[in-house]
Amino acid sequence: MAPEWLEKKLVEPERLEEKVAFLRSQGLTLATLNGSFDLLHAGHLFMIHEASKQADVLLVALNSDASIRTFKSPKRPIVPLCYRLEMMAALEFVDYVTWFEETDPRALLSKIKPDVHVNGAEYGENCIEAETVKSYGGKLHLVRRIPGLATSLIVEKIINARDKKGIICVSEAKSDQSASGSNEEPHSSTMGDEGELI
Repeated sequence: MAPEWLEKKLVEPERLEEKVAFLRSQGLTLATLNGSFDLLHAGHLFMIHEASKQADVLLVALNSDASIRTFKSPKRPIVPLCYRLEMMAALEFVDYVTWFEETDPRALLSKIKPDVHVNGAEYGENCIEAETVKSYGGKLHLVRRIPGLATSLIVEKIINARDKKGIICVSEAKSDQSASGSNEEPHSSTMGDEGELI
């Protein structure tokens, strides 16, 4: 069973057009934002908050796990869709969440036709969604990226820290514990050479 906060905001893909029609009937404008939002971080929060200011209602559409494996990496996502939806729905400035199976959101945008579609400035005015959004008179709003904040960079930093001398994972600790016959509970956190918590 989904958490209460997710149930209130989750829109199943097959019900999107119905939900958008209802919002339109209430005279509300709609902004959309899509992405993986794997390992939610402050850079994501900045973009999502900026997106929320572009219309009355913000709908965030997440890539499915299968689509992320296709266009990013077979090793991604790190966080499964069900939990990514929960985290996104927990944000007060997000009104609704949904997901899509395609590797890009053009079919989704063609279906619901948001007033404003928000994207990262790094993709530029000619991003893959631009033609679709402009075809029905929608507006594209680009948000600058905060340098140094990206899931791929965070993952790389964790891997690099993991490779430092003196770091031991919980799984490795348990393995060593079993081999030695010790009953001592291993620590749940790991530390790098400089004492940073990983």
